[in-house]
Amino acid sequence: MKVCTDACLFGAWVSQKTLVQNSNSIVDIGTGTGLLSLMLAQVTETSKASITAIEIEAQAAAEANSNFNISKWSDRLTIVNDAVQNFTASSKGLLFDIVISNPPFYEGDLKSPDANKNKAAHSTELPWSILVENVSSLLSDAGAFFVLVPTLRAYTMQKLAEAHQLQLVEEVLVYNDAKHLPFRSFLNFTKAKLPIDKEISVLRNKIVIKNTDNTYSTAFTELLKDYYLHL
Repeated sequence: MKVCTDACLFGAWVSQKTLVQNSNSIVDIGTGTGLLSLMLAQVTETSKASITAIEIEAQAAAEANSNFNISKWSDRLTIVNDAVQNFTASSKGLLFDIVISNPPFYEGDLKSPDANKNKAAHSTELPWSILVENVSSLLSDAGAFFVLVPTLRAYTMQKLAEAHQLQLVEEVLVYNDAKHLPFRSFLNFTKAKLPIDKEISVLRNKIVIKNTDNTYSTAFTELLKDYYLHL
């Protein structure tokens, strides 16, 4: 499976959060070939956080496991080749400080002839309602949930999360360039219990990937310079 620019940018954005860097336990739902887990492993060397990566598709899980084994953080990375529902049911109340996910989000779109790609990309395998339900079960009190979604469906994710007591605290809109509308949203939810009458002020920002001359923007470069060899 391809490593996409938006996923790399998302992982770098999550990685610079102090809460993530100081965490002790992380779960990556729908890890694919392990990109996000490896990025978070790099920034949690001090806390030595344990990272559990869940992937339902067998070939992707095998690739993730191979990538983990050849990394220098292999002792902190664990791959689980199963559906997140099964993992939650078998974890017997195990809770995590951080949950991160780049979930499948295509719904009625034309499917690929490749069944494995469909399993990875189409939300019929993991409806967002099921994803959020499991996130809420796996997340510790005051824990944080980070998710990457298409901007046009960000509100849908927000309402599903709120139904499971997850409060949106930050949203970043991602633009390919300044001439186009945003195409991805990075969402940060907290499970912290807040007074019913307290209104939350959501922090809102944006990241533009490329300048008008087609070079990478300063914001993009700053986030990914520790990961992209050519920056």
